Amino acid sequence: MGQLKKFSMFLLTLPLMGCTTVPTSTTDKRLENYTPKITASDFQYDPMQTPIAKCYARELNSRDGISGATLIEDGLSAFVIRAAFARMATKTIDLQTYIYSNDFSSKVLIAELKRAADRGVKVRILLDDYGTKSDIVDVMLLNQHPNIEVKVFNPVANRSRLLYYPQFLMDFNRLNSRMHNKLFIVDNIAYITGGRNVGSNYFYPETAANFSDTDVLFIGDMTKYATASFDEYWNYHLSVPAAVFPKAKSKKDLRKLEKKLENAEQERASAAMEYNKIITLAQNEYKKKKFDFSWGYGKFLADPPSKVEMSMNEKEKYRGDIIRALQTLWSDTKDSVYMSAAYFVPGQGGLEHMLNEEKSGVHITIVTNSLASTNAPTVYAKWEKYRKDLIKSGADVYEFMLSAENLRGKEHDRERKQSSFSVLHSKTIVFDDDISWIGSFNLDPRSAYYNTENVAIFESREFADKLRQMIINDTKTSWRVTLDENDDTIWTGSRPGDKQPRVYHHSPDTSVFRRFWKILTNLVPEKFV
Repeated sequence: MGQLKKFSMFLLTLPLMGCTTVPTSTTDKRLENYTPKITASDFQYDPMQTPIAKCYARELNSRDGISGATLIEDGLSAFVIRAAFARMATKTIDLQTYIYSNDFSSKVLIAELKRAADRGVKVRILLDDYGTKSDIVDVMLLNQHPNIEVKVFNPVANRSRLLYYPQFLMDFNRLNSRMHNKLFIVDNIAYITGGRNVGSNYFYPETAANFSDTDVLFIGDMTKYATASFDEYWNYHLSVPAAVFPKAKSKKDLRKLEKKLENAEQERASAAMEYNKIITLAQNEYKKKKFDFSWGYGKFLADPPSKVEMSMNEKEKYRGDIIRALQTLWSDTKDSVYMSAAYFVPGQGGLEHMLNEEKSGVHITIVTNSLASTNAPTVYAKWEKYRKDLIKSGADVYEFMLSAENLRGKEHDRERKQSSFSVLHSKTIVFDDDISWIGSFNLDPRSAYYNTENVAIFESREFADKLRQMIINDTKTSWRVTLDENDDTIWTGSRPGDKQPRVYHHSPDTSVFRRFWKILTNLVPEKFV
């Protein structure tokens, strides 16, 4: 490691042509004269007077602190609802995301944000540097709009691709920790949170590798806490204005982007017409109060942005609001826990707690990725360490199928299909059929100790029943994992058309190479997965 550090320092001193550095903090003198375009005064309005709030004014005024929640199960609905709410916005839009993919769906979404800004809506966009490759994404160009401000969280200084990764060795503790939060807030009265980043593989089920995910649209009192969290990140010194990034200042590139969006709309006029019809239909459904809201009370929790700057020792001892809330909910649970956990590594302490819960009569159902479906085999390798003990305790364990060309269940109006390669990406839990947990937080060490995360906790038996049923439906497109008489793991499940269940004695749909690679990844310490 010492030699690598020396080599990195040598690279960083190379005088490369065209090499650009940017501030990594707003305390940098280069930002002394920076003037923000969007300020607190832009939020001096009553959210209850916005059109979005007025649609459900009776419900929102019925009780203090009440909020409504509706599940967004499939990617297409997730995109349509975001676009529809961007069109209904009259005051402000805040977007916070870990990944921005700069693909077709992403460009269509930022076009919606630009149209809102053209109407006078103030738009703030906060991107994580590592998750967005921020120097090349088109969303940076929107910073030139008078009503749009873009910031990049936790950036590396040197923007040369050659020097990008060596910098991680020089400042590993900070740069290894990322802003994993996901928020889409409209008019400070409605917000979407869950597992989805911004990209076609989160929205469009026909992509080669589709993330099977879950979001929730909330309206009401909870939103003000989501906005407060966004504000905390927005004003933190590691949120650097896009104005200092070369890409964001290119007027020529902005004109190219605008032309590209105009040409696409003209060339695909019929498709654009159909698209607009769908967005208008979603708007009308909302205005006619046809959204399936459940009403209850909730909390929005997020790690502080300062988490990324904690020392390694501080991070490994860190117990923030999210972890404390999770521990409290587990301790208060009496009957059942249903979990859809994309990346599940409970740790020894978490395992012992769940074993004790099963022993005391709390039945646990877990849906997580299989080795075939996961995009993180390192995480799967660590999950295997805990799986057998959970099965022996009586927990029901399921692993997501690589491909299941069937519907998610007819109980819901919106159907969600898996693509040819589906990765489970949900992070949801239901406690005692009463309290729901949803957000960006994975039940693994990276979320617990390194990345910043956010979750919504919502108390409504009606909503919890819907979320629990969604998880149960996911078990139908998953392998049931059990143990045989020799204590060896077996996978059982059926695909459409199967007359008999299939039984495997190794991870289904995997090659020898993938299974071998999984064994190799066990060399990575658990705390770094």
